[in-house]
Amino acid sequence: FLVFTIEKDGTISDVKVLRGIGAGCDEEAIRVLKVASEKVKWIPGSQRGIPVRSKFNLAIIFRLG
Repeated sequence: FLVFTIEKDGTISDVKVLRGIGAGCDEEAIRVLKVASEKVKWIPGSQRGIPVRSKFNLAIIFRLG
């Protein structure tokens, strides 16, 4: 599980591992999230129609095989 902040402009910051599995998977999940966020902007939360910073939890499932 990763937790991060979606800024008002749709970029992400403060990426942290909330619950990891180790073996390099935690670092890879952070890397993939950062690379993906450079290509596509996230939609920020809004309050009364105004974009605001918001926290988001993201579960990533690894499948080996």
